[in-house]
Amino acid sequence: MKKKIEILAPAKDLIHGIAAINSGADAVYIGAPQFGARSNATNSIEDIAELVKYAHLFNAQVFVVINTILYDNELETCRQLIWELYHIGVDALIVQDMAIMEMELPPIVLHASTQANNRDANKIKFLKDAGMKRVVLARELNLHQIKEISEASDVELEFFVTGALCVSFSGNCYMSVANGERSANRGSCAQNCRLPYNLIDGHGDTLIKNSHLLSIKDFDVSDQIPNLIEAGICSFKIEGRLKDIVYVKNNVSFLRQKLDAFLEQNSDKYTKASSGKCTYTFDSALNRTFNRGYTDYFVNERHQSIGSWESPKSKGQFIGKLIQTTRNSYEIENGHLLNNGDGLCFINDNNEADGIYVNRAENGLVYPNVLKEIKNGTFIYRNNDAAFIKIVEREDSAVRKISTSLLLFENENGFELTATDEDGNVSKVTLEHPKETTKNNESIEENIKTQLAKTGFTPYTAVEIDIVFSQNWFLPISKINEMRRTVYDQLTEIRLANYHREEHQIVRTSHPYPEEKLDFMYNVSNKLARKFYERHGVTEIEKAFELQWDPGKSRVMTTKYCIKYELEKCPKYHRNTMETKLKEPLVLKQGELEYKLKFNCKPCEMEIWEKDAEFEIEED
Repeated sequence: MKKKIEILAPAKDLIHGIAAINSGADAVYIGAPQFGARSNATNSIEDIAELVKYAHLFNAQVFVVINTILYDNELETCRQLIWELYHIGVDALIVQDMAIMEMELPPIVLHASTQANNRDANKIKFLKDAGMKRVVLARELNLHQIKEISEASDVELEFFVTGALCVSFSGNCYMSVANGERSANRGSCAQNCRLPYNLIDGHGDTLIKNSHLLSIKDFDVSDQIPNLIEAGICSFKIEGRLKDIVYVKNNVSFLRQKLDAFLEQNSDKYTKASSGKCTYTFDSALNRTFNRGYTDYFVNERHQSIGSWESPKSKGQFIGKLIQTTRNSYEIENGHLLNNGDGLCFINDNNEADGIYVNRAENGLVYPNVLKEIKNGTFIYRNNDAAFIKIVEREDSAVRKISTSLLLFENENGFELTATDEDGNVSKVTLEHPKETTKNNESIEENIKTQLAKTGFTPYTAVEIDIVFSQNWFLPISKINEMRRTVYDQLTEIRLANYHREEHQIVRTSHPYPEEKLDFMYNVSNKLARKFYERHGVTEIEKAFELQWDPGKSRVMTTKYCIKYELEKCPKYHRNTMETKLKEPLVLKQGELEYKLKFNCKPCEMEIWEKDAEFEIEED
């Protein structure tokens, strides 16, 4: 049996979800009214139900995100919400809190969110044996680790493919809580990692001023799709439930075309996960919508700088260098690519991201809204592509159609039209009508085919039309159109009725968890999660950070990203090239905020601690 490979797209709301489906997504993930890790991307049950119906028409799936940690007083509300989502036809829930595994649930499929920090083969096998049908892997994993996880368990594996990166191990960032009681694990990340900081060494000297030292580039492993599939990935996830519709359509269409090319070459082993074919009126490219520059992170091990220190904002598409500034305009390499209304980005003399808008672009010159002093040779990026946005925002810029074949033939009392779609669903409609030959007995077969081919705004296209008449029968255009509309309306009802939703009833297990002691990073915040772990042999369970924070002394982040490496001062990778070592502890300072950095070189990780924390500095 061929393995289905899926593109999973973000949906901020119903409109974004429909746009993602139309652009080629095999599945979308969307927030519910509560308990999603993006508190600004909630949706009503009614809107989710409408999205489910639209997606299922294309055999695409809808996953709902229930991935915050839960408090005791929320458990029953969450359980009732899950039942509502099951009744409206949602395909799966993406969850972090193990309390959900303890609830009396309907037979709905559960996926372990990346917030569950899924990077260990033994723990992922545990989750599979506990009833999880899919695990969303940590973005820090490399191809070798993914393959090891795949070989250890036959659970479905999902991996991010494009979008913003969380600098911390997902689910293990507590900076928001420590600085303002806004918990990322409760859907309210304050994005402290995108702020500018000063870097101060152990002597008290400022090494770097006002740089976004924890801000990293965006993720793009689209060129690794073949290798990731080979390693065991079945679902490629696009980050971005807060992104605009142009970003969603651009990312989905780009990946759809890339994946389709792979599937076509490997059709003996793999197939797409939903129905229909997409056409586009735009040429998709990842750098034409929001991005901070791109990195493949650690998929191919640690080998390049991944910081986006100048700015956390979108850098956009590289256009060219500034050649010169004239009296009231700029001459830019490849300036002919620019259009009126474009937004341009560059790094100024203070090493900060700066920008201008293009009022007018003509004859290779750019006339900005404000003429700023920019050095010749400065790299110019376009982070607002006005013409591209205008095209992509159109509803018909991405259209998805299900292929059908139509057969019109005569029967005893008139005529019958049959529509058979690409998945084998069949719709039939009959028309009682007197059989009369055409004037002069001329064939009107081509006219009939023309009318039957007019599928318009339906989700169908007629790729093959056959007419089997014993004589040149006459049929009014109005009757032909009526039969076509009816046969397709029926086909939609048939497709929805025939849609198969996988179901899975959680059965409580007691197989041992790979750890006996859990610290605060396991985010246990309620009695049901505690009960779950205790039943699986865990003897010591620390409360979630949000319930026991020790102000000023806590570890607030663990990350594979490393400032020492970015500065080429890593004792492992730069031992032979660095002339001087950094005096530790290194400190990040931003106004009243102050953090100490601890470097654990054996697992190749960096920890961020509050200013009053005490720890030993590891010797190189």
